[in-house]
Amino acid sequence: MVVLVNRAKMSTSTTGTGTITLGSAVDGYQTFADAGVSDGDVVRYVIEDGDNWEIGTGTYTATGTTLSRTVIESNNSDSAITLTGSAEVFISATAADIGIIPATTATTATTSETAIATYSTTSYSSAKLIVSVTRGSDRQVSELLVVHDGTTASATEYAQVYTNASLATFNVDIDSGNVRILATPSSATSTSYTIKEILVDA
Repeated sequence: MVVLVNRAKMSTSTTGTGTITLGSAVDGYQTFADAGVSDGDVVRYVIEDGDNWEIGTGTYTATGTTLSRTVIESNNSDSAITLTGSAEVFISATAADIGIIPATTATTATTSETAIATYSTTSYSSAKLIVSVTRGSDRQVSELLVVHDGTTASATEYAQVYTNASLATFNVDIDSGNVRILATPSSATSTSYTIKEILVDA
């Protein structure tokens, strides 16, 4: 679980996409250490550099005062932004930390197994998902538990309710560093999915 603290915001003169060397606290804020972050703690960070931004998790190192970067989201196609030497970095809760997770949507028009959602294996170790399925006037809702070890993902569908007949079955795998939620529809008729996820940090 990431460490969250109050009003910790620091400058950095680091350039590039690598580990950040933290500078001083921004006026009106405190350093990570003063806010209670300890050596080796993993924090949720936000970097702002001009119009560019990055959200991720990082390990704080007291010696040298550095912060590693594992990017979750950014305006650089969710990759690390290139720092210019005048960025600010602060600790902040994200939607996932407080349980407000945007829904993922997908549509299939095949009976082949299709990925309908993904999440990062490095950021999250397990998940609970509610999948709502719609085809015409038919409805289905399924609840899944998912876990992985970095190489293999496993899932249990422990609840399924539908109005007429089952519209899809579900499986999981790992591909290119992401857990994929896979749907196998019972018909090639257009089928819509809304997926709500509760993700647990790695």
